[in-house]
Amino acid sequence: MNQQEALRHCITTSNTNLESIDEPYRGKVRDVYTLNKDTLGIVVTDRISAFDHIMKQAIPFKGQILNQLSAFSFDKVSDIVANHIIDVPHPNVTIAKKCEPLPIEVVIRGYLTGHAWRVYRSGAREICGVRMPDGMIEHQKFPEPILTPATKAMEGHDEDISEDEILNQGIIDETLWDKIRSVAFRLFERGTNVAAKQGLILVDTKYEFGLYNGELTLIDEVHTSDSSRYFYSEGYEERQKKREPQRQLSKEFLREWLMEHDFQGLEGQNLPNLPDQFRWSIYQRYSELFETLTGEEFEPVIIENINKDLDQVFRDLS
Repeated sequence: MNQQEALRHCITTSNTNLESIDEPYRGKVRDVYTLNKDTLGIVVTDRISAFDHIMKQAIPFKGQILNQLSAFSFDKVSDIVANHIIDVPHPNVTIAKKCEPLPIEVVIRGYLTGHAWRVYRSGAREICGVRMPDGMIEHQKFPEPILTPATKAMEGHDEDISEDEILNQGIIDETLWDKIRSVAFRLFERGTNVAAKQGLILVDTKYEFGLYNGELTLIDEVHTSDSSRYFYSEGYEERQKKREPQRQLSKEFLREWLMEHDFQGLEGQNLPNLPDQFRWSIYQRYSELFETLTGEEFEPVIIENINKDLDQVFRDLS
């Protein structure tokens, strides 16, 4: 694969020429088209975000990896809860059920890492209403996985929220929330087992849910490198004893790079450019997770014209 050619063919945005389809909703990574009253066309672009900001440069083949890894992972949990996938007709495209999204990100954490560690390091011992034990060190496993929800912000930062606040504010009713939290822990257990068979530790992850004809449905993505953090299990204990950094497959290395370049998404900070070689190294990390988790080789496809492809894929569905 020619590195420069791949960097030139990143998919940063998409459009369709079909007059029957309106402009998409553009999220941080996905362009979401309403094809009809029941169906969405989801284009997973090569955009990458961190600290709730979209980077100025995209990552080659990131969209293909996320789209295909998510399809793989949805299949692994399909017996636990319904999901939104109808078809994956293109490396970057998923056809999905049009669900009513629920406005909470359901985050399950098995280890004291990332955002939870930054909260803990500040001296706090509670996150989202959940008490964390004293005396823990970074990357240490919690006695039991914890649920730390967040509000889904249309703009700006997602905000931590407790389960009590979700119920007291009437964001989600208690019966539905009880089902969501039960399903989320079952999903995390399944994801943990799938990862363990491949020599990985599922550290933490987020789930998004919606309702389709009143049925709880898993949407967005599941157990991907954008929604989850993984450690290599080999050497984990030894690195912990030596207080060494864990070998991980996640976006945390991007966050760390941005912090080293004085960016955490705070007011007045300037978003740095991602050098080409760093962008390529990010692709390699995404590809490594795909291949490690699925046991299959990732085969990138250069997309010459995503808009033309969309016209073909969407024509019979709108």
